[in-house]
Amino acid sequence: MHGGRQIELKDICKRFQAVEALTDINLKLERGKVHAFVGENGAGKSTLGKIISGEIRPDIGELIVDGEPTQFYSPRDAIKLGITAISQEITVVPQLSVMNNVFLGIETENNGFFIQNDRLRQRFYQLVERSGFGLPADVLVGSLRVADQKKVEILRALAQDARLIVMDEPTASMAADEAEILLNIVRNLAATGTTVVYISHFLKEVLNLADTVTVLRNGRLIRTALSIKESPESLVTAMLGREMITTFPPKDPPSPDSSVVLSVVGLTQKRLLKQVSFNIRAGEIVGLAGLVGSGRSEVARAIFGAESRESGVIMMDGRKVEVYSTHTAVKVGMALLPESRKLQGLIMCLSVANNISLPHLDAISHGPFVRTRYEHEQTKEMLEKLDIRPADPQEGVTKLSGGNQQKTLFAKWLFRRPRVLIADEPTRGVDIGAKQAIYQLEV
Repeated sequence: MHGGRQIELKDICKRFQAVEALTDINLKLERGKVHAFVGENGAGKSTLGKIISGEIRPDIGELIVDGEPTQFYSPRDAIKLGITAISQEITVVPQLSVMNNVFLGIETENNGFFIQNDRLRQRFYQLVERSGFGLPADVLVGSLRVADQKKVEILRALAQDARLIVMDEPTASMAADEAEILLNIVRNLAATGTTVVYISHFLKEVLNLADTVTVLRNGRLIRTALSIKESPESLVTAMLGREMITTFPPKDPPSPDSSVVLSVVGLTQKRLLKQVSFNIRAGEIVGLAGLVGSGRSEVARAIFGAESRESGVIMMDGRKVEVYSTHTAVKVGMALLPESRKLQGLIMCLSVANNISLPHLDAISHGPFVRTRYEHEQTKEMLEKLDIRPADPQEGVTKLSGGNQQKTLFAKWLFRRPRVLIADEPTRGVDIGAKQAIYQLEV
């Protein structure tokens, strides 16, 4: 392993149309250290990470790598200098195996036009042993859970023998035991000289892991300090510009005589679920907990008709309903916020307005024609109600920060209030301020 990279950012500015994403950022990342970025969604953390890894070019400013002024025109330019990124959104090729994803683009062991799979396989198992991730080489990545797909991305970064790794929310979809494995990998990387930029909303995790913490707010650098001089409370105050007394709103339990809205009886899925039964009353919040692989997401998706079930009865308001597709689930009054907003929840090539209105075209259409002005007005109202920034219905959903994309997913299903809202990891990759806003939504 080579020594880590030292990066200096001078007067970095970046604008996306009317949004000033970063303003006058001056920062130095020390070689072989873990440097964390924290801030609310939209603060500029991910944008700054993407500039370091070559995915985005700054409008103004200078990037200095090991004392040399440098310009990256693509991530490949950064990779040549040993700088790579693990992004917040999953970036794998679902149709390829785990091993092929890990070595995608870096298959250096070849004979003419032919890749030496035996040598790659040997390297793969060395990486698996080093990481502690028990991933099979030949399974298609598309069949893996989100947490395991994130492990594939981490193995890919390790395979590149990177000298600086930008990690954006790497533990957001992991159970506690898996997250601890990743944190140990990060510690080992830093101990052997690799520089790590660590972006996370888990403040205790940041303070336990990072040497230095930079706080960003509204695209500006608020302060950089040693992590031993910070606390979760001090970071939250710096992130929000105010103290936050509590994250969770007071509980308002339903009346004991509230009617049962959803009843699930004997839900069975041959692969994982066996005789799952429960009731949900009007106004009640029911939590479903378990480790990754325990069947939480499968229960949610089977109820919503996104996955087939072997047997079981679903009842709404005391009547049996036949839910064998997502379309019928929506018709009977259900809504599902899926685990992965990018792969399962949003259509990333569409605008914010189109994403929000898509399941409700009958409500905004006149015959075969969409009433675009009405769509704009109604979705604009939702954006303002949920404090989605920027509150522009025509903005591409890819332009939003992760937290604002997640709130857009909520807007999609609150456009017409459902009888039952099923939320799978609803605050994944969301900062503490946005979490509070989500918890306080009037569903």
